[in-house]
Amino acid sequence: MTAEKDRIIDFIKSSIDHYGFEGAVIGISGGVDSAVAGKLLVDAVGRNRVYGLLLPERDSAKTTIADSKLVCDFLGINYSLKPITPLVRRLGVYRMKPPAGIFPRSMQERYAADVWKSTEEPYLNDLKTSGGDANRRNLAYYRTKHRFRMIRLYFEAEKRGYAVIGTTNLTEFLTGFYIKWGDDSTDIEPIMHLYKTEVFELARELRIPQKIIDKKPSPDIAPGITDEFAMGISYSRLDSILKKIRVAGSPDAGIEDEPEEEVRRVREILKTAEYRNIRNLNLLDK
Repeated sequence: MTAEKDRIIDFIKSSIDHYGFEGAVIGISGGVDSAVAGKLLVDAVGRNRVYGLLLPERDSAKTTIADSKLVCDFLGINYSLKPITPLVRRLGVYRMKPPAGIFPRSMQERYAADVWKSTEEPYLNDLKTSGGDANRRNLAYYRTKHRFRMIRLYFEAEKRGYAVIGTTNLTEFLTGFYIKWGDDSTDIEPIMHLYKTEVFELARELRIPQKIIDKKPSPDIAPGITDEFAMGISYSRLDSILKKIRVAGSPDAGIEDEPEEEVRRVREILKTAEYRNIRNLNLLDK
C-alpha cells in the first residue's frame, strides 16, 4: 500500500493547494477511517494545518472520547471537544426515545438492537427511508446527529478557510452506509476509493494505534450498534463479494465461489443503495 499512500497524500496536497484552502478540519470519531484519513492529511499538509473536532453525543460509546483523543495525540494535531448533545436535545430528538440516563448502558444497547431488528430487512428499509412510521421516526432520530456534525465541521472550517475532510470509504459509499447531507457532505474524500478492508491494511502500514484498528467499526449514532450488525454481514465477506461483482469486463467473475445467500443480500443492498445516492430532483434533469 506504500504507493497508494503516496498517491493519496499527493491528491490531498494538490487539492488543498489548488482550491486555496489554508488547511483542513476533520472529524475524529475514534474509528479507523478518521484515523487513517487524519494521518494521510497530516503527512500531506503538516500537523499545524490540521484541526480535529471531537463530536460525541449522548448515545456515543463511553470509549468514544478517549479513543478520539488517542488518535489526535497520535496525529499530534490541535483539536476541540464539541459535544453535539445540546443541539440534538434542543431540536427535540432525544424526546423521541425513552430517557437514557435512568437505564444502564447494557440496557440501552439491548433496546437499540431490538428496535433495529423489529423491522423486517432493517438496513434495506433504512436505505429507502421506509418500514412504516415507527421506523421512519427511528431514521430521523439518528440521521439528525450526523447532520449536526456536518454543520459543526463547516462552521469551524469556514472560520479558518479550511477544507472539510471526509472519511467515507468505498464499501460505505457503494452500500449507502452514510447519511445524506451528513457525513457525505465534505470538500475532499481521500479514502473513498478504498474498500474497508483496504483501509485496515493501510492503517497497519501507517502504524495507527492497535486499539483503534481492533475496534469494531460503528456509526456512533445509537448505543451498541456496529456497522456489521446494521448491514447484517461482516466487512471481510462484504468486500470479497463487492470486489468480484465489480471486476471490470466480467461483473460476476469468481462470484460463484461465494455463498449464494450472501451474494443475494449484497446485490440487493447495491440495488437499494441507489435510493441513498439520489441527491435531489429538479426539472433541469428532465
